[in-house]
Amino acid sequence: VGAGLFSVLGTLLLPGLALLAQDWRLLQGLSALATGLLLLFWGSPALFPESPCWLLATGQPARARKILGHFAEPGGVDPEDGSEEESSLVPELDMLGAQSPRPQYHSVLELRHTRVVWRNGLILGFSSLICGGIRAGFLRNLAPSEPTFYWPYFLTAGLEAAAAVLLLLTGDRWGRRPVLLLGTLVLGLASLLLLAGTQYLPGWTMLSLSVLGLLASHAVSALSSLFAAEVFPTVIRGAGLGLVLGAGFLGQAAAPLADVHGRGGFFLHHVVFASFAVLALLCVLLLPESRGRPLPASLRDADCLHASRARRRPPPPSHRAG
Repeated sequence: VGAGLFSVLGTLLLPGLALLAQDWRLLQGLSALATGLLLLFWGSPALFPESPCWLLATGQPARARKILGHFAEPGGVDPEDGSEEESSLVPELDMLGAQSPRPQYHSVLELRHTRVVWRNGLILGFSSLICGGIRAGFLRNLAPSEPTFYWPYFLTAGLEAAAAVLLLLTGDRWGRRPVLLLGTLVLGLASLLLLAGTQYLPGWTMLSLSVLGLLASHAVSALSSLFAAEVFPTVIRGAGLGLVLGAGFLGQAAAPLADVHGRGGFFLHHVVFASFAVLALLCVLLLPESRGRPLPASLRDADCLHASRARRRPPPPSHRAG
């Protein structure tokens, strides 16, 4: 969610950078240069180290021990000379290294052999897809007569920031699943009201519903990514989160379909995604609550997350052993 606020900051700064560049080639070159600076983090493990949790889950305790040592150095902590709990870390990592001499990498295709994880990923990817595709309908209602750039652009950025702040205030207090359910409900109601009352609702009502729908779409999209990072196991968390984010971009790629055959294409686009939003509302009920639960390490641990289980259920034995 905090990274989303930095994304909003970049969105707000982009028009100013374009005003200074005055040429799209120069703007593209500046953007590529800024992105190329990220290679410095990739080439320096000290600046951007690998996740020790992922290393332990995939059977690489030696690398995890080295990175944990780098984490401990700035604080002056020596695990070998510390307390009894800290001193047991080193022999425990050595024992794990003896048990798994070779790294055990996992593919996202292994989701086919799970009972719950594939369903959770499919629901979250479906929600992200809807949020990415339905924004075109809300933006079209903001400027139905003459398309403008600055008004929808800055409004979308502001609503994305508001959605991030809203998640920071409600995500830990109410839980992920209720907030996602509420956001999907608001998204579906706003899209259905706009679809049914286009010719009857006054202009200010259309504007209010469009703004509310955009806010809900940004909140559901960000929460779907956060939810995916908590329900996918550590061994494939990056791949699972990438699939959910990719579904959102796929929905955004469907936005030009709204302009096919004029107003008829926009109406069909809105009908399809409004129907999907109602279907997503029913699917969210199948998701488990991840607040207060330990992050699953393996596919078996992630399969133990059920919507009907109590939140106080202890972690599975495989997670405690890890």
